[in-house]
Amino acid sequence: MSMSAMTAVTDSKVRAVHRDRRACVYIRQSTLQQVRLNVESTERQYGLVEKAVGLGWCRDQVEVLDQDLGCSGAQAAGREGFQQLVTQVSMGEVGAVFGLEVSRLARSSADWHRLLELCALFDTLIVDGDGIYDLGDFNDRLVLGMKGTMSEAELHLLRSRMLGGKRNKAEKGELRFPLPVGYVHDEDGVVVKDPDEEIQEAVAGVFSSFRRTGSAYGTVKALAEHPFPKRAYGGIWAGKIRWGRLTHGRVLSILKNPTYAGAYVFGRHRTEKRVGEDGRLIKRTVLLPMAEWHVLIEGHHAGYIKWDEYLENQRKLAANRTNGAEHAVPGPAREGRALLQGLVICGQCGHRLSVRYAGNGGIYPQYECQWARRQALAREPGCRSIRTDLVDDVVVEQVLATLTPGHLELAAKAMEELEERHRAQRRRWEQRLERARYDVQRAERQYEICEPENRLVVRTLETRWNDRLAELAAIERDVEAQDREWRRRQAPPREQVLAIAEDLPRLWSAPSTSSADRKRILRVLIEDVTVRSEPGGPEVELGLRWRGGATETLSVQRRRMIAERVKTPPELVAAIRDLATKYMDDEIAEQLKGRGLLSGKGRQVTKASVRWIRHRHAIPGPPRYRAGAVSVKAVAQRFGVTTGVVYY
Repeated sequence: MSMSAMTAVTDSKVRAVHRDRRACVYIRQSTLQQVRLNVESTERQYGLVEKAVGLGWCRDQVEVLDQDLGCSGAQAAGREGFQQLVTQVSMGEVGAVFGLEVSRLARSSADWHRLLELCALFDTLIVDGDGIYDLGDFNDRLVLGMKGTMSEAELHLLRSRMLGGKRNKAEKGELRFPLPVGYVHDEDGVVVKDPDEEIQEAVAGVFSSFRRTGSAYGTVKALAEHPFPKRAYGGIWAGKIRWGRLTHGRVLSILKNPTYAGAYVFGRHRTEKRVGEDGRLIKRTVLLPMAEWHVLIEGHHAGYIKWDEYLENQRKLAANRTNGAEHAVPGPAREGRALLQGLVICGQCGHRLSVRYAGNGGIYPQYECQWARRQALAREPGCRSIRTDLVDDVVVEQVLATLTPGHLELAAKAMEELEERHRAQRRRWEQRLERARYDVQRAERQYEICEPENRLVVRTLETRWNDRLAELAAIERDVEAQDREWRRRQAPPREQVLAIAEDLPRLWSAPSTSSADRKRILRVLIEDVTVRSEPGGPEVELGLRWRGGATETLSVQRRRMIAERVKTPPELVAAIRDLATKYMDDEIAEQLKGRGLLSGKGRQVTKASVRWIRHRHAIPGPPRYRAGAVSVKAVAQRFGVTTGVVYY
């Protein structure tokens, strides 16, 4: 068949029924970079409008759908232009769909074949650079199906080649990607620490504060007054360092980033897909466990911490989590009177006990097992409940008795760490001063080199110079205040610290020692404490497990209820029952004082208390009148007077 015959056959597919409907020209580029650089491809796609006019459509019947410029064709989600095209085809409003090639319409076989089904159902043509296709024709449909499959395979091959090249380069540690703050690439592409000493001190301060506080929130609180660097990506600030406030998220990202431990890592994250409630495909990035990382090269570059410390930090962060399903970790050491918070385990169900602060203002905290209540009905009681002071006092007493006062190096190390913290803080303030002085000098130079005739510029530069001077003065005042505070709270001499360390119990109970500090000490020594007891039993058994693996069993008596503690002793009741046959209430009270018997509240027995005990226990008194005694009423009758006269 000649070329003219083939063109005639192709043009014969466009009928009047197609020209009566609109023609849609679909335009797409995968990325914004392609839109900006590959302008020829974009112009060719817009040129399809003229092709539609040449096939018989009026210009006002041709609709251009270019909303998807810069969108990938791997899926239909997020492509408004493609979704609009499918909607119009399904409503029978489109006579032909124009695209430069089928890959512009869809890279996914599911989206492509769905469009083919709709075009076949509503008699819509598809036109690309190779020809016109009628989906009612089996051969045309077969060709388009193969084109769609090849387009999807092409995308798969391109992605495989790119990822394979990236992984091969990453396995050699040569793949470059944006570095976290504190690191830069030198002229040879090697990862080195940022030459700015202020940035190095700020990053190192995060790790030293976490080493001291043991939690990310504690690190944020310790460095709240110090600005922290952040490298901007994109926009006019791309690649530049900006200083701002340190946040909890930034601290977590720094602590979890293995780059700061001198390791080169590739493939820490994976993209997962799921279908949302509205039917849309949702992508999310998840962090993989270390065993599934594609590339891990230790010692690749200089680190701010050692690799062992990085692993220990991850264990601390995992132990600090409080949002686990069953609270299987102790959680961070916090303020509060419960010293064993997060360390006490229920001996019945094996889950960790939580703390509930009861009483007026929460002055009576107690450990409670709420796991059964969380897993079942809200009204179901917990497994165990015990006051915190009963458990804490016994465990603390055992800890203090076990530790010997020979660990004096701990106190010396603490003093040296305190001094090092002050020196590091002082260096950061000095660096801020140095930067502020440089800004003042720079503003002064800009002001002096400006031409005096340019008054508006001179006025602006003068204002900027004054602002920099004010900032410098404020920083100098802050530095002076910090020095005064340090001199006021300066650590005592080494000999004094060593003398204090010899008396650990006194140091433990010192007012300056916070609850969080006591909890950290206990967590260093104790793994967990298991509580076992019989319901309603008077004794509680504590299984103490030390960090080294040693175990021992302690016991503690439950505190009796207030009614039980103030109840009259049985021996006192028996004594009153015996004396009541012979003596009056006041005489019984005197007898009991001589015997040393006390009431349930620990007080001496009085006439009123004897009368109440006889009434409470139904103890009869002595005969009302002794031998020879006469009542007041009898005396009044004998003498013919009233009882008042007798009493008088």
